Amino acid sequence: MFKKYLYIFFAILLSCNLVLAQRSKTKLPVKQWLSTAAEQYQSLIAQCPDSASYPRSVDGNGKTIFVKSKDWTSGFFSGNLWHLYLLTGNKKWIAPAKKWTESLDKEKYNGGTHDLGFMMYCSYGTGNLAQPSEAYKQVIIQSAKTLVTRYSDKVNAIKSWDFGKDKWQYPVIVDNLMNLELLLEATKLTGDSSFYHVAINHADTDLKYRFRPDNSTYHVLDFETETGKLRNRRTYQGYADSSCWSRGQAWAIHAFANMYEKTKLRRYLEASVKAADYFIAKTAEGDGIPAWDFNDPSVKVPKDASAAAVAASGLIMLSKYVPNKKTVYLKKAEAMLKTLGSPAYLAEAGTNNFFLLKHSTGNWPAKSEIDQPLIYADYYFLEALYRHKNL
Repeated sequence: MFKKYLYIFFAILLSCNLVLAQRSKTKLPVKQWLSTAAEQYQSLIAQCPDSASYPRSVDGNGKTIFVKSKDWTSGFFSGNLWHLYLLTGNKKWIAPAKKWTESLDKEKYNGGTHDLGFMMYCSYGTGNLAQPSEAYKQVIIQSAKTLVTRYSDKVNAIKSWDFGKDKWQYPVIVDNLMNLELLLEATKLTGDSSFYHVAINHADTDLKYRFRPDNSTYHVLDFETETGKLRNRRTYQGYADSSCWSRGQAWAIHAFANMYEKTKLRRYLEASVKAADYFIAKTAEGDGIPAWDFNDPSVKVPKDASAAAVAASGLIMLSKYVPNKKTVYLKKAEAMLKTLGSPAYLAEAGTNNFFLLKHSTGNWPAKSEIDQPLIYADYYFLEALYRHKNL
């Protein structure tokens, strides 16, 4: 008899928890958004000259920009196709996803860039999530081996750029945190902890210097190559060295949340929370989609939908690990996704050169990709929908 009532008690408790979980998670019109995404990406595939060309953005003349495999954005297109398969279950996305993933194979040896995580994990990593493959795992492992060749024991970080030697010695940008997932996955696949230690050392070095007292982030940390001493903190894509570039802040939310998810080291959770709280405070007014830089004093400031998409994905991940702020982070992510999915930001089928999101800012100081679609804005929007679906 006692066991019977105990089973009933736990059944009631479980049902209550399920109800509470559903109440904290808002139903989003994902089916409608994916219908648009399917139309857009089917047309975008048709526009690609070949599988060695990857759509990135739109130029000032309204022409789609296609890049080669060595471009830092090359892995997002196939990542989007894999996400469409993961979100819809429609097998028609598998063949093109494989086609534009496997054409990146040679980049697993590209030691001239820190962006191998973006290039190879957003493609092969997402592909391996969708359809586990020994061949894809081997590419991930080799890409990680190549990435660690850019690591310095003196700086305890992976070098970001090889250009700009007149500006910095050993630059480490906030974007670079996003590439650490590749290393953590390599440890998971091989059992080789050397990848893990490089990722931890890099994240710890970054964490030591990245945040200002108000929890905003610097874009570029510059170190002395020989001593590892911090030389200065500045920007390259933001408004000023003292300003906060919104996509950089979003990278910090996402990357530190991911580091916590993979390592369970609490300092990364705390870092993600700091970045998130600043981002949320700065987007409390208006439509919730950030300006390209939070401190640009101009009257009319371009938006950056890509920053919102990255932040939304990161906030959904973060919401799983902060019970006292779970609702705050999840609701903020859902609010941004709703706005990004509205006609103001989500393109109508047949428009926007077949990209999903409008109104992103690539590189304002360089006057590049201003108020244009960006392939990685689409990627993190779809990734956020996938994370939300699987909460």
